[in-house]
Amino acid sequence: MAKPAAVIFDAYGTLFDVHSVVEAGRAVTSDPAALSMLWRQKQLEYTWLRTLMGRYEDFWAVTESALHFALRRLDIAASEAEIARLMEAYLSLATFPEVTRAFAALAGTPLGILSNGSPRMLMAAVSSSGLEGKLAHVLSVDAVRAYKPTPAVYELGPRAFRAHAREILFVSSNAWDVAGAKAFGYRTCWCNRAQMPMDNLGAEPDLEVTRLDEIPAKLS
Repeated sequence: MAKPAAVIFDAYGTLFDVHSVVEAGRAVTSDPAALSMLWRQKQLEYTWLRTLMGRYEDFWAVTESALHFALRRLDIAASEAEIARLMEAYLSLATFPEVTRAFAALAGTPLGILSNGSPRMLMAAVSSSGLEGKLAHVLSVDAVRAYKPTPAVYELGPRAFRAHAREILFVSSNAWDVAGAKAFGYRTCWCNRAQMPMDNLGAEPDLEVTRLDEIPAKLS
């Protein structure tokens, strides 16, 4: 693949490990993995449903609503202080181990984030991960008050980088996000860490990797 004009990354699940909240979950349940999985599932569902309903709330509010549902569904008793600590874990999620190497190898290519996250959440995650200064743009869906895979969200990338979507590589670990970006017109890379089949949405990624640091070699 020819070198892109820019590389835009999804944030949650791609750069930042959403399931690193498992550690915080140990304070309220003996099965924090189950809590993390249901929390993430409902978080995504609520973004899609709110966009369809035209009832936008930012990602912090959506994430908190999803957490309250998951706690009720799993019959986990948590104090307001414990819920606050679980939410705060989202501001300092761990990055996947290869992120630093991938960014170093892509030096010289403008890099960005396009995420469902609210600006506050994204700035906190970027700061805690040490990615400050390495990103030309950190773009939030807050600008259009709708969530991925709405086309208006993907339009934020070409507008910020002043390049056509077909000149930009969009990278996500979420197959539905890759499909949305591909349908919009981006070149796409699916970081398929779990080696799952691609969602059957009529859009295949241009590249598929299992780790982000595999990308640079495929662009040479």
